[in-house]
Amino acid sequence: MSNQELQALVEQVSLKDFHRPFVHQARFNGRLRTTGGRFHLPDENLDFNLRLFDAADSQVQLGIIKHELCHYHLYRAHRGYRHRDADFKHLLAAVGGLRYGAAPGAD
Repeated sequence: MSNQELQALVEQVSLKDFHRPFVHQARFNGRLRTTGGRFHLPDENLDFNLRLFDAADSQVQLGIIKHELCHYHLYRAHRGYRHRDADFKHLLAAVGGLRYGAAPGAD
């Protein structure tokens, strides 16, 4: 999957499952090793673990995207966007996002 394909997929999932547009950048970050994705507070962009995405099936990929989009949309709505916040836990369950990603290379 290319960065352009990732961007299109994130935009599509955002509209379908969150009913809001994703208006920032989504890209792969080869330096990510222990997490499926990351939400950047300063610029509101999303980074994803290329190695994990290559090894994961489409359901895991969608779960990771939904997880990061929960952070993104809650932050933009000035609601609890952190893992410990009730808003985050509720939205993650409602959209079917993954709480924890599969470890890269795990069988």
